[in-house]
Amino acid sequence: MILKRLFYLLLISGTFFYSGCYYDVEEVLYPSGECNTDSVTYSLVVLPILEQQCYGCHTGPSLSGNVNLEGYNNLKTLVNSGKFLGAIKHEVGYTPMPDGAPQLPQCDIAMIEAWIAEGAPDN
Repeated sequence: MILKRLFYLLLISGTFFYSGCYYDVEEVLYPSGECNTDSVTYSLVVLPILEQQCYGCHTGPSLSGNVNLEGYNNLKTLVNSGKFLGAIKHEVGYTPMPDGAPQLPQCDIAMIEAWIAEGAPDN
């Protein structure tokens, strides 16, 4: 009898615990409506986006697609060829990135485009 009660208690508490494991993208749910593309810098804007969205697969010893995004010079090479922007915008002829995931938030793409339009400076 005690085991039966314990089982039901664990089942109910497990259900509550599992239902609490839910993840939403705040930017999608509550868009701010503002995207500041003024004064976009590599170190303060672009690099944090790369670290959050790209570094998991494109740094370190096992590079996905043999693409290394670690360090400004590696990124600049891909920016100059057009491959970086084509990939993150999911344009035809480019492998969409992030691979197997939704496109980056439009604000992130807009900020990266603004940075590229300024010549993609190392700032």
